[in-house]
Amino acid sequence: MRLRIGLLNSHPSSVWKRSRRFFIRSLMVWTSVVSLLGPLPAAARAQSSTPTKVQAVLASMTPEERVGQLFLVTFQGTNTDPESQIHDLIANHHVGGVVLLAGNDNFLGEPDTIAATHQLITDLQRIEAQTTVVTPVPNTNVQTEDKIYVPLFIGVSQEGDGTPDDQILSGLTPLPNAMAIGATWKTEMSRQIGAVLGSELSALGFNLFLGPSLDVIESPNPSAQIDLGTRAFGGDPFWVGEMGKAYISGLHTGSNSRMVVVAKHFPGRGSSDRAPEEEVATVRKSLEQLKQIELHPFFAVTNSTEPTSIVDGLLVSHIRYQGFQGNIRATTRPVSFDAAALSAIIALPEFTNWRSSGGLIVSDALGSEAVRDFYSQGGESFLPRSVARDAFLAGNDLLYLGNISSEDPEDDTYSSTLGILEFFTQEYESDPAFAELVDVAVARILAHKFRMYELFTASNVLAPSQGLANIGSSQQIMFDVARNSATLISPDPQELSALLPAPPRQNDRIVFLTDTLTYQQCAVCVPQDAFTTFALQDVVERLYGSTGTGQVFASRLNSFPLTELELMLNGETKENIEPSLERANWVVISLTDVSRGQIALLRRFFTERPNLLRNRNVILFSFTAPYYLDATDISKLTAYYALYSKQPAFVEVAARLLFQPVTLQGASPVSIPAVGYDLITATSPNSTQVIPLALDNEDISLTPTVEMTPVTAEPTEIPLYRIGNNISVRAGPILDHNHHIVPDETVVTFTMSTRDESGEIWQEIESTTVGGVARATFAIDKPGKVEISAVSERAVISELIQFDASNEGAAVTVVVPQVTMTPEIVTPSPTSVPENDLISPDGYPRIGVWLLVLLTLFGGALLGYWAVSRIFSPRWGLRWALCIFLGGLLGYNYLALGFPGATQWIASEGGAFGVLLLTFVGQTIGIIGAWAWMRLISEPASRAN
Repeated sequence: MRLRIGLLNSHPSSVWKRSRRFFIRSLMVWTSVVSLLGPLPAAARAQSSTPTKVQAVLASMTPEERVGQLFLVTFQGTNTDPESQIHDLIANHHVGGVVLLAGNDNFLGEPDTIAATHQLITDLQRIEAQTTVVTPVPNTNVQTEDKIYVPLFIGVSQEGDGTPDDQILSGLTPLPNAMAIGATWKTEMSRQIGAVLGSELSALGFNLFLGPSLDVIESPNPSAQIDLGTRAFGGDPFWVGEMGKAYISGLHTGSNSRMVVVAKHFPGRGSSDRAPEEEVATVRKSLEQLKQIELHPFFAVTNSTEPTSIVDGLLVSHIRYQGFQGNIRATTRPVSFDAAALSAIIALPEFTNWRSSGGLIVSDALGSEAVRDFYSQGGESFLPRSVARDAFLAGNDLLYLGNISSEDPEDDTYSSTLGILEFFTQEYESDPAFAELVDVAVARILAHKFRMYELFTASNVLAPSQGLANIGSSQQIMFDVARNSATLISPDPQELSALLPAPPRQNDRIVFLTDTLTYQQCAVCVPQDAFTTFALQDVVERLYGSTGTGQVFASRLNSFPLTELELMLNGETKENIEPSLERANWVVISLTDVSRGQIALLRRFFTERPNLLRNRNVILFSFTAPYYLDATDISKLTAYYALYSKQPAFVEVAARLLFQPVTLQGASPVSIPAVGYDLITATSPNSTQVIPLALDNEDISLTPTVEMTPVTAEPTEIPLYRIGNNISVRAGPILDHNHHIVPDETVVTFTMSTRDESGEIWQEIESTTVGGVARATFAIDKPGKVEISAVSERAVISELIQFDASNEGAAVTVVVPQVTMTPEIVTPSPTSVPENDLISPDGYPRIGVWLLVLLTLFGGALLGYWAVSRIFSPRWGLRWALCIFLGGLLGYNYLALGFPGATQWIASEGGAFGVLLLTFVGQTIGIIGAWAWMRLISEPASRAN
């Protein structure tokens, strides 16, 4: 803390400096008041009020304060006392922000996670606010202050789906990962998920979000050392960009624009085979190739026409590129440290406006093992201050230090951070060019803080505790995403209906094999189950057991972890897993991860114990990415579903899929080579569609006729087209094979043919889609019959626009061509049977009706014995009773064994009544048989007499 001296005893230069600070502070207050009195539009405010305030704050800052704004730091634990390291870094070294990490034990375990996190963030911001001490100057009306209060960035990465990619593991709404959102193909759901997350993180006090991931999984590589898995929206650049824009918009609106969103991992690491936290990956792609795939989503979020969808910053990953400038033998440094490579990317026209408007470039964690190994392998010492300087000079504005430390065993993150701050301050004071770079970066940082908080006061920055009450309450969107993302990977729906015509029955035995998962919020926190052994069984019992629909008996359900399956294969198990599998009718496998050898274990099971799977329904639910199993693995399964996320809503949807009351709506957002699902093909125009075609005039609405003959619109409603006019048309929306709009820039070819007595003249215009729609304009330059059509790849049938071109003009006609469609093969559905406590959905009796049948059988037999024994003899009474009993049992078994017409009989006769009626019919047949038996024996006896 800098000391101030009274005005009368001060040196003249000191008095001048204090006066200048007072003037600047007054200017800041005045501009803030003006902005509050008359709020300007967002764009105007960014161009007028914010730069003024930024320059005022910047001018008031010392070199140490300016340098501090460049850094995002980390710390261990939750202690913020004046003696703590983080207190010193904020109060005395003026760092610009803090990133909270579960790995640093910055969060407490439940039930204190939310309240403790809010208090920690409040304490961190208060350290910064309380460091600004206002002091009256003796014998004057002037007040001075030690430093201008600038709010801290408090950052977090929360990717969804809980452990291992979330930092806060309990208390928040359990949101899905990016791939689950991508599998819905609905940008509005991405927006809603972003809004929930933005609202809840903002309520805690976070104002910096490191995400979302805009990486593109172009070619899934399950054999890679580590892959992105469900952390990416998908494998199509267009859709990743659309989902990213919507997610970013949700974060901004949900946080009430109090969130700086930093998309990652720029410039894209979907093709890398290493985790950037562990090792620097090398990707063989040129800049031109990057523009087509990896950079496309980043173009989308920096050039959006919707202001809330524009990302605030880009997190630069530690990736090297071979052939970056076209020379395949040249390899860049990690782009986060390569000034030439990073500047070449940022200088692309697609980033120019965004960057000039204040877009932030943020480094990935400089203390990661990947960076340390890169410097060590290059023969350089890992000096934290040199690493930070290299990253800053490469073009990063905001430097995320992470848990950085030098090679000295006695050095820690705190001492390394102090060394970096001191080194940067010395460079600032000694090198004017370096100082200028710092000032430009700090101005960008301050501008973003002012966009969140127009007035820098603690009361305006701190998140009120009242907002905590609504955290964790947004459950409905989770179920919506789960229902809309669930995907059948194999087999196709028609084959599945043949393989699994009915769900598990009441007497079926089901074994659940579950890939269990646990987590710890902190090192001393009690371990918690993220996915328990009984996760799916518990939901099945709740929905379909005795407290639900009664379709299963709890006693016939068994669950085992995959670890127990491994023990069984090793001959070490002491549980009853093998006998349970031997008796099972269904084997249901839940897969949540692949990082612990789960795929190899399943392959062992399929190969070594095929007898335990033969003649059983084997279902696999993948609560992770869908592309880890190969074709041979999938051939062992009856059905393979992708749920993508392991959150509770997705487990419930899996249970409903098992019992078949859910309509599948999702489609994989990534290629799955094992089943021949290619994303490029899936997102190409569907060849079976008829492309809509219309005049491109917003004031005219042409409704295509469904008749096969042309229908001419009224001339009073549609303008006449004459020779010399232009006609503008639009085609679309054009749909892909998953029935979503095709990606932007899909090529569409428009053709206009003009036919007269001399022949036919053709004109073609090639266009591309935007939002699924393509446009073209033709010049009408010849008389004759004109016809306009459109094709897009294999979608070669479109509606037709027709008119007669002449000097007088004619109205257009829109014609729908007659298309011969291949008849759809419809699999007959089973006859609907009344479902109640006595009859199952498949028309088979349950235990209740079986007891009624037994009562009827014994009652009828006893009644027959009593009547016949009184009339004839006890011997004939027993014979009649036996025939009545066997006849009734035969009638009941006709239904129980599923003979033809049985279920239809039950449906027509009202369920349980039909079962009893069929039993009575059987007893009647037994009575007839007994009477015939008695006649056969009695007639020879009478003749003998």
